[in-house]
Amino acid sequence: MPSPQLSPEKAAEVQALAEAIRQAITTEVEELAATLVNTDDHHLFGQTEFQLRDLVHKIAAKAYEQHLAKKKTATKDPA
Repeated sequence: MPSPQLSPEKAAEVQALAEAIRQAITTEVEELAATLVNTDDHHLFGQTEFQLRDLVHKIAAKAYEQHLAKKKTATKDPA
């Protein structure tokens, strides 16, 4: 499915969010890479697969957190 054309404002928003996500997930990406490098080919599936899946879920959760953080208002006090 082709991505829709973005307005310049939306394109800038996409770039800002992508950078925020990159910064937020550095640790998980490094852990994912280390897990793959330190696992021999015979053990890539099974427990290693579950470890990688957990890391990817953490990455997705952090992406949501970054997106939702941009949506919050400036007010921190309860209504």
